[in-house]
Amino acid sequence: MTLRISRPATLTSLAFAMAACYAHAEPIDAVVVTATRTPQPLANVISDTITIGPEQIAASGAGSIVDLLQRQRGIEIARNGGAGTASSVYIRGANGNQNIVLVDGVRIGSSTTGAANWSAIPLTAIDHIEIVYGPLSSLYGADAIGGVIQIFTKKGKGAPEVTAFAGYGSDKTREADATLSGATGGEHSFSYAISAGKEKSDGFSATRPGLSSYNPDRDGYDKENVSGQFSLQVAPGYEAGALFLHSKLESQYDNGASAYDVRSKAELESAAVYGKAKFVPNVDTLLQYSESKDKGQNWGSAAASGYSRIDTKQTDITLQNDVRIGADVLQLLYDHRKEEVSTNGSEALNRDRTTNSWAASYNARRGANLLNASIRRDNAVYGSKNTGSIGYGYDISAQLRATASYGTSFRAPTYNELYYPSYGNVNNKPEQGKNAEVGLRWDDGVNALSASYFHNQLTNLLVNTTPCPFGTAGYAFGCAYNVNKALLEGVTIAGATKVAGIDLAANLDLQDPKDDTSGKRLQRRAKKHGNVTADYSIGALKTGVELEFSGDRYDDAANKVRLGGYGLVNLYATYTFTKDWSALVRWNNIGDKQYDLARLYATPGSKVFAGIRYGYK
Repeated sequence: MTLRISRPATLTSLAFAMAACYAHAEPIDAVVVTATRTPQPLANVISDTITIGPEQIAASGAGSIVDLLQRQRGIEIARNGGAGTASSVYIRGANGNQNIVLVDGVRIGSSTTGAANWSAIPLTAIDHIEIVYGPLSSLYGADAIGGVIQIFTKKGKGAPEVTAFAGYGSDKTREADATLSGATGGEHSFSYAISAGKEKSDGFSATRPGLSSYNPDRDGYDKENVSGQFSLQVAPGYEAGALFLHSKLESQYDNGASAYDVRSKAELESAAVYGKAKFVPNVDTLLQYSESKDKGQNWGSAAASGYSRIDTKQTDITLQNDVRIGADVLQLLYDHRKEEVSTNGSEALNRDRTTNSWAASYNARRGANLLNASIRRDNAVYGSKNTGSIGYGYDISAQLRATASYGTSFRAPTYNELYYPSYGNVNNKPEQGKNAEVGLRWDDGVNALSASYFHNQLTNLLVNTTPCPFGTAGYAFGCAYNVNKALLEGVTIAGATKVAGIDLAANLDLQDPKDDTSGKRLQRRAKKHGNVTADYSIGALKTGVELEFSGDRYDDAANKVRLGGYGLVNLYATYTFTKDWSALVRWNNIGDKQYDLARLYATPGSKVFAGIRYGYK
């Protein structure tokens, strides 16, 4: 273990976590999907997994999904301005393109950058979120180095119902959404859920004085979304369904003092049709066809050259068979994925590539022992990759579990790293990861405490290398090249308890994400960060306080531009008037703290948001 954290600091952190624990403990009977690609009780899951439920999302008052994720353990963010600007999400120190994002099982993201467009994901359409930490390439393929975040949109069940929300806040931020959902019931039950939402804000200047692109004007955004899920029980054991999500984001940003309206437009689309069948009693078969599109347009100046367009399309065909052998599950998987890029820029990017994958996994429980193992092979233009993982859990008692796991992972080179003129190299290879971790989890139904140590060694990292080892004069500014190594190592502590009627919450990450080639810390990653919350209810009124904190970070790979640490205090309250009506008020950053997530890019100051909700149960 090479984590450079002193023993007093570690002991202090453990005491801190045990005194103020992670309030949003997972329900004992919770069922999760992402950790094994099939519904499974959380009690049988070995991987470090958390869920963000609809109640947490409704009460959060978060301005975006990025704001919501920032409050979770193991996650850091970077953002170039307000809620509508470019954002990155780091899981356990891994880059934004070293994580997979799914919407209802459909993979989203750009094939040119390798990362999801977080700003375009509508928080109003989300029912709940699952986050699985650690490498999952043996289940999901390329890019699952740091973890997988799966977003679930709203789904229909029970009697027809309508839910709605409207809110207003600082910077003339307006938000409204509505959902109609339900199910007919009976032998051929038809379930449905249709949601629509809109967010709009005047925003604030995305940049600060000192940045060459600084402009003091406000940089607002306008986001619209619609989503739906439909399913039909054709016969006992047979189901057919379809789902979709469409989100459009128009946002402003700064590109100098010009009066020209510098802006971008992003569209996120995902859709799938599927069939589930039980041809034999012990086998569940899923066949799914899905598409996701990441469309981007940019108007950087009034000149014709100031316009750019990049569209990415991903198509997946998945065949999954879950074979139940007693209480065990053998999963056999085939996946065909096609990526297509279309741009008005370089013709070198206008191409497609396919990946064919085969995988198998086995999940078993024997008394107090849990075991899972998985293997996968991915074949693509960048070569073939084999990955695997094995995990073990032991229930020391009904409340205490110990876990250990080891897994390999990889990240595929993006289109930019392979084909972009004077930067890419068709000979670039995938990045590779090897992760080992151990953990302890305690949960007695009232108090919860968990601690995990992870050690993720990365090789063949693709970085901008200057001078370019293979280039000519055209590569004057460097190129993408497999040259670096990195170590993502850390301890995550979380827990939950209730004291004198107050729900206390905390999570803390102590980590050392570093570039092993240079010995420097990875950009925009802190050595420590965490959150504390305290909730108190008085009848229909629930009040709470949150503390978000982070240590210092560096904005550059050379570790010369330091971003200071920060602490933010947020207050919130919800009040339930009747069974169907409730209100929330949230005051973020009450101290109007100025802090940096990226050098000279502005962050939200003191902001207030209030809203009315109907129909939420």
